[in-house]
Amino acid sequence: MSSGETPITLVGNLTDDPELKFTDGGAALAKFTIAVTPRIFDRTSNQWKDGTTAFYRCAAWRTLAEHVADSLKKGSRVVAAGRMRQHDWTTDQGEKRSMLAVEVDDIGASVRFTTVQINAKRTGQNGPSGDDPWAATATPAVGADDAPPF
Repeated sequence: MSSGETPITLVGNLTDDPELKFTDGGAALAKFTIAVTPRIFDRTSNQWKDGTTAFYRCAAWRTLAEHVADSLKKGSRVVAAGRMRQHDWTTDQGEKRSMLAVEVDDIGASVRFTTVQINAKRTGQNGPSGDDPWAATATPAVGADDAPPF
């Protein structure tokens, strides 16, 4: 993240299934909305109540976009980290418009109220492929003992 960007972490639910598209250059783009509803404790009634729901329009790119589309669906509770971005444009009538959206850098299912099953498979150039994503690919140094390095 570069200087001057606004980092944000959202915890909420997807309002619909992510929409996966591809740019003319072939880059994957997933668009989705996260609804965030704060819980407020009302001391007069001694109960928790829902606050005002905020809706955040989000975008994820490339491999993350494909994983979002394959893994998440409407109603999924997620924790998303990213940055706020402002988008400006002019309508056909010459009116200037702008909106804020979240460019998501990482997202995952929340396990606060449910359980999930992880199908961990590394993709791309950053690791081994196959059934064991944590498999070691390095060869031990000559003379290394069998003791763990920690």
